[in-house]
Amino acid sequence: MYCGSLVSISNKKSVMAVAINIVFVASLLGSCSGCHFPAIYNLGDSNSDTGSDSAAFGRVPPPCGESFFGRPSGRRSDGRLIIDFIADELKLPFLSPYLDAIESNFRHGANFAATSSTIQPADGNLFGAGFSSLSLDIQLLQYEQLKERTNELSDKAKNPNFTDRLPRPEEFSKALYTLDCGQNDLTYGLLNTTEKQVKASIPKIISQFAVAIKKLYQEGARIFWIHNTGPIGCLPIVVINRPPKPDNADPAGCLKSYNEVAQEFNKQLKDRVSQLRAELLGARLIYVDIYSAKYSLISEANKYGFVGPFINCCGHFGDYQVLCGKTAVVNGTEVFGASCGEPTKHISWDGIHYTEAANQWVANRILDGSLSDPPVPITKACL
Repeated sequence: MYCGSLVSISNKKSVMAVAINIVFVASLLGSCSGCHFPAIYNLGDSNSDTGSDSAAFGRVPPPCGESFFGRPSGRRSDGRLIIDFIADELKLPFLSPYLDAIESNFRHGANFAATSSTIQPADGNLFGAGFSSLSLDIQLLQYEQLKERTNELSDKAKNPNFTDRLPRPEEFSKALYTLDCGQNDLTYGLLNTTEKQVKASIPKIISQFAVAIKKLYQEGARIFWIHNTGPIGCLPIVVINRPPKPDNADPAGCLKSYNEVAQEFNKQLKDRVSQLRAELLGARLIYVDIYSAKYSLISEANKYGFVGPFINCCGHFGDYQVLCGKTAVVNGTEVFGASCGEPTKHISWDGIHYTEAANQWVANRILDGSLSDPPVPITKACL
């Protein structure tokens, strides 16, 4: 009896040791394979808007969406945006815009980004200048409502088909939170004030952005993927409508002073993200230098198979103006802002936003972590 007990104990110890080793190896394999984000929650502007503005203020017209979706998809591009390539990289479906009531599915996240939105709360001046009322503070309220109602409905809903389209309450804290905003704040300032005044306004804008990060953290968000802003001075609408003088043109032909404003914004954003890392215990904040990726593409467009970076594919600027997908009367003739027919050769879709081909090129440069601080790929952002 005693001897049998010893054998039994020995066998149990062996089984336990094997089990511990299996768990340990599994954990190592899990680390090597990267993170398994159950969802993405995105906040921002038209660079990542997949349909909120279109749902709220009127559908984005064709030819937007022609290259990938074959129809307007709510995106200001001929196809996919960087946020779509992020979803692909994480093996998740494209994000449904929060405001779209048709066929939306929030099981794996939601997109609150809205075209023309700002970090600054939208006031009469911003709204009057054509910027969106769906500023970052409103997007935060939308996120909070989605989370609150999800928690309520998950307890009450009896129909599994309904709850299958909602997030899992326990997964909000495990999701990836992506932010891409700030461009419109700078654009508004550059159009309505001096460059010196815009630079002076940046600390306040960055502080408002930090408040948003802290609110998300208080709601349970822990992993943040934060894009800086792109080279505003290289947008075709800027270069064509405000041609840089020789002393204000950079080597790529962009408006140097506008890009310097964007660079100052990015510097202060990076500094604040670093401060937030020290303040928000248990959080992971990754700063992504999307400016460098976009500027590299623009400055070496021909090298990468694109036509001149200041030639937009859809619509027309210069001697006359016709917006992409809109009509205008030019010398007594109605002209439609059509597609060039070859968006894969263009960086700019409509003078402001990027083509799918350019978005994919930029996404390929940032998702591996080589332009991130700390330098980790998005698939290992949680580690």
